[in-house]
Amino acid sequence: MKLTMMYSYLNSDLNVIEKELEKTIQAESTLLHQASLHLLQAGGKRIRPVFVLLAGKFGNYDIDTIKNVAVALELIHMASLVHDDVIDDAQLRRGQPTIKAKWDNRIAMYTGDYIFARSLELMTKINNPAAHRILSDTIVEVCVGEIEQIKDKYHFDQNLRNYLRRIKRKTALLIAASCQLGAIASCVDEEIHRKLYLFGYYVGMSFQITDDVLDFTGTEKELGKPAGGDLLQGNITLPVLFAMEDPEIRRHVKQVHENMGAAEMGTIIDLIKNSGAIERSLEVSGLYLDKALKILEQLPPNRAKKTLRDIARFIGKRKF
Repeated sequence: MKLTMMYSYLNSDLNVIEKELEKTIQAESTLLHQASLHLLQAGGKRIRPVFVLLAGKFGNYDIDTIKNVAVALELIHMASLVHDDVIDDAQLRRGQPTIKAKWDNRIAMYTGDYIFARSLELMTKINNPAAHRILSDTIVEVCVGEIEQIKDKYHFDQNLRNYLRRIKRKTALLIAASCQLGAIASCVDEEIHRKLYLFGYYVGMSFQITDDVLDFTGTEKELGKPAGGDLLQGNITLPVLFAMEDPEIRRHVKQVHENMGAAEMGTIIDLIKNSGAIERSLEVSGLYLDKALKILEQLPPNRAKKTLRDIARFIGKRKF
């Protein structure tokens, strides 16, 4: 079953989210609007809004209220992608030219900042101090994660703790916040929204590890960019860390640089894929997934709970 089929009953509300996204990124500046719209039209899984809506189903669900949280979280994610592409000097995202490639770095940075600001403006419609504190703390951590990622580029001697802390900030915390804020916006009990936060955190960790595996096992058509692109950009992911336990593979990996040829890169990718690192990485992803499912068992039964379980299992098994 496709991921989107698992939550197809949310389609009408997701259409509301999509329209709100288009409305929110409108700007007086034609260039700013064009750049923001270019990113929006590139598509995406919209997984964060889905988590917001599903978490909201545990409380007093009102699409007119919860849409503000869903759009805000997706905008924060989008803004981080724009900034990521500048940092990574990425030319493609989801098979389309990035904003920095279509325009330039300055336009990309201001577009990211604008999208970020619009997300914060939307959240002011949620009259709950706890929600604003959670969101601000999350944004701080995401920004720290961006800086850490820059610092760790081509740093081949980092350890597992570095990696886990980085993906926590890069991915897991925003998904965790999506679950928790969706619940808070629907006035659920604190015990439930805290458990939803943990569920989102564990799913987010599993999601990013699986993404990092797919960067080596997916095709360029599936990825929207060349396989091994993360490593080529100097991002040391879990499969790379595991593979580098072999001294010979480590010697090859440490030679990677941003201008490395496709043939040399292909050899290194094959070494990593044949080292057992992919399988070990998926095992770690599975451990986080198991933790997420155990948390889910503690939540009240409803349709959203089943959907969250289905999504979590899909994330653990996805190929593309």
